[in-house]
Amino acid sequence: MSDVRRVGLSARDKQGLLERMRSAVRPSAPTSAPDRSRTTAPRFDALPEYKMILKQRETATKLDVADPYFRMSEGRSGPVVRIGGREVLNFSSYDYLGLNAAPQVAAGARAAIDTYGTSVSASRLVAGERPLLRQLESRLAGLYRADDAIAMVSGHATNVATISTLLRPDDLVIHDALAHSSIIVGAKLSGATRKIFPHNDLAALDALLREAAGRHERILIVVEGLYSMDGDLPDLPRLVEIKERHGAWLMVDEAHALGVLGATGHGLWEHWNVSPQAVDIWMGTLSKTLAGCGGYVAGCHALIALLKANASGFVYSVGMSPPVAGASLASIDAMLAEPERVRRLQKNSRTFLATAKALGLDTGLGMGHAICPILIGDSLRAAKLTERLLLRGVNVLPIIYPAVPPQAARMRFFVTCAHTTAQIESALAATREELDRLVDAGVGLSPLALRLAGVT
Repeated sequence: MSDVRRVGLSARDKQGLLERMRSAVRPSAPTSAPDRSRTTAPRFDALPEYKMILKQRETATKLDVADPYFRMSEGRSGPVVRIGGREVLNFSSYDYLGLNAAPQVAAGARAAIDTYGTSVSASRLVAGERPLLRQLESRLAGLYRADDAIAMVSGHATNVATISTLLRPDDLVIHDALAHSSIIVGAKLSGATRKIFPHNDLAALDALLREAAGRHERILIVVEGLYSMDGDLPDLPRLVEIKERHGAWLMVDEAHALGVLGATGHGLWEHWNVSPQAVDIWMGTLSKTLAGCGGYVAGCHALIALLKANASGFVYSVGMSPPVAGASLASIDAMLAEPERVRRLQKNSRTFLATAKALGLDTGLGMGHAICPILIGDSLRAAKLTERLLLRGVNVLPIIYPAVPPQAARMRFFVTCAHTTAQIESALAATREELDRLVDAGVGLSPLALRLAGVT
């Protein structure tokens, strides 16, 4: 309880907060069956989901915590960004190779507009097919030495559409416990049996596949090439051996791996020196390294033909906007022509990890691959830390419960090739200093929250 008192709550306010948290953690059972006889639609502001949002906002206000999300950034997002009228160091950008501000990428987008306009104005199946889109897909396929690729307008929808198209109710999908939401949604939508193995525990994956032997015609294993919360990666050679032994498909989500892993940024297969053809389905996004927006799948001719004919996220969606396709196409060319961008990113990532460890900061599972978590262990402390760091001129956002377990709250730093060593060292020094001040002041909520949630 001392943690709550130290952030300035009166006894009355504290009791009110406790009651609200108890009701949020243990919602009371309805005393009677809901009344379904009414003839009017329910009000959105009466929905329990909306009321939960209001409770969370009220709790944050009581704890004097500003909402760290939806911060307004002005201008381009690079190693420095303008927030609230001043420039701050930026560690909240996926622009790993600094291509968002590259002149050749902007030129690619402008050239696409000049030729095709701002929209293809139809689904590609109907009237939206353009040479530019096929050029982009050909270049994406080349990154994985694949037969072909398909580009869709949303990375999230790419996973959802691909998994739900390939699997049926009698099939099986097995994914890592830390898989992205889009993977989970796609698996659920398919109707297939869904099983989860502990993060990067391939012995557990192997055991699940042995148990499932002979029960399913189609089995899909889904992992990420670089995990977006922890910054670690899977053992691809072993995954390939397991999937081949059990007759399963292997799908790798390369959203954060492309441009980050491998000597020339080709991703997980290059990092492990494994033939890319050993993976059945390569999925990725255009919104990180490739400075655009949307998703893609690369693989054999039959896979891509199947998705182009049957994936609802492709068939029933407008084709990709030409300037986005033009920018991503130019980004691929820039990544391949300027491998020094990849080398600088990897050097900066190693510098970040080594400096953080030297300062005694907890880097969790981070391996020094662009995504660099600093574990704080308490959601309130993490939220207060992001406020203090912004005042110190550092923009980095917290990841808190329920996105991660209550004890796993963290600051998630994204390192790019455009950061300097001085910027990295300055940001980490500020993190160490402000975290120590919060700890010394006793700012934190986790003991109280864990007790109320029944975790301890």
